[in-house]
Amino acid sequence: MTKADIVAEIAEKTGVEKVAVQVTVEAFMNSIRESLERGNNVYLRGFGSFIVKKRAEKTGRNISKNQAIIIPAHYIPSFKPAKTFVDRVKSKVKVK
Repeated sequence: MTKADIVAEIAEKTGVEKVAVQVTVEAFMNSIRESLERGNNVYLRGFGSFIVKKRAEKTGRNISKNQAIIIPAHYIPSFKPAKTFVDRVKSKVKVK
């Protein structure tokens, strides 16, 4: 499902124009992104959490030059689904 699919589905279910829904979805995503950029986590009860995780410094390898490199500590965004979210997906999705 793409962002356009989400916008179309919300517009159909709510009766709100697609343009207004698209602006709302974009604003929602920007709010989450900006919060994570400031180092703040976002908690959506019953859905999940968008969190900032710290990755420790580690040694990697540049295979083409056969050389060890240091990958510095850094932060990455992550999503952790809520337990109810996980349970619903598990019960609805069939193994193919």
